[in-house]
Amino acid sequence: MVVITAADIATGPNIVLGPLLVVAPTLTAWFAGPWPTAGIGVLAMAGEAANGWYAGTVSSRNVAVEVIAIGAITSLIVVLCAVRDRHARQMARVRSVAKAAQQVVMWPLPSRLGPLRLACVYLAAEEEADIGGDLYAAARTGSAVRVMIGDVRGKGLPALGEAALLLGAFREAAHQHASLPDLAASLERSMTRYLADFEPEDEAGERFVTALLVEIADSEPLVRMTSCGHPAPLLLGLDNTVHVPRLHPAPPLGVSVTDPDNHVVDVLPFGPGDTLVLYTDGVIEARDHNGVFYPLAVRAAQWTDHPPEALLHRIERDLLAHTGGRLGDDVALLAIHRAPIPHPGATTFSTSSADTPVSAGSSCGT
Repeated sequence: MVVITAADIATGPNIVLGPLLVVAPTLTAWFAGPWPTAGIGVLAMAGEAANGWYAGTVSSRNVAVEVIAIGAITSLIVVLCAVRDRHARQMARVRSVAKAAQQVVMWPLPSRLGPLRLACVYLAAEEEADIGGDLYAAARTGSAVRVMIGDVRGKGLPALGEAALLLGAFREAAHQHASLPDLAASLERSMTRYLADFEPEDEAGERFVTALLVEIADSEPLVRMTSCGHPAPLLLGLDNTVHVPRLHPAPPLGVSVTDPDNHVVDVLPFGPGDTLVLYTDGVIEARDHNGVFYPLAVRAAQWTDHPPEALLHRIERDLLAHTGGRLGDDVALLAIHRAPIPHPGATTFSTSSADTPVSAGSSCGT
């Protein structure tokens, strides 16, 4: 305002710069509210009047029109600023309620469960959302930890209903069933009942959830897994190796497979210092601008010596850099690290299957 006023006075009556004073309230609206914007607008009108007084034309029709025009434009800017601020307050309230609701659905995981360290990352594809169709949960059951990661068909908030149902069913059933196939069958029954009541007719048979159930006992250097159509995890070893197990997947949850015999338990070695990385297909199906998929196993091999939190932080940053910050699907990542034995005299594991991965009823390779 000072520069424009000084320039208008210095250039004489033949060059009129006073109307440019309307820039001041326009810029103020970018970073301030309605009242500061209105105040700057009044000062802009005063600056235009001062220019007219200095030039001796303050009572002319031209100066009066310019002052009124600055006032009218300022009034419009103030109204738009007030509407913007009201909308921002409404959005803040909506985000606060949504965040509280999302935290009720997706409970934060503890950083430790028994001998395990856990870390998780969730990236929702839908803007303004903290959760979508991907899900994970963990439960301490006696001397073991059970973990589930899943992916509802679809993405964003529309898939939240199935995610909430499956999370609740897992938290209840994880403590009631002795084996992973029985747990998977129980979750299938819950999904079938839900879909029978709430699935739209035009989507019959098209709503399902892929899930991976994991059980890690405190006393065995093993991990047991049952896959319901879900991608296999990564097993990161102390020797900087990355193994992708070949699992025996059953159909996804929601397709009426309630017989436990249809779910195979794959058993893999999981000793002290190893890390298991569970993920949803939003990670491995993320593309860069050339359409190249994100190479999760290759990238994770660079950070096998990182603790769970740092490992997922690295993967998250690398994934967003790969996609340019734009995700086509929800992303969930969960890292599970078995703490090393604290000292040579500590109790060690003993099992005949520690060196070779096996599965119940069939063989399994890595």
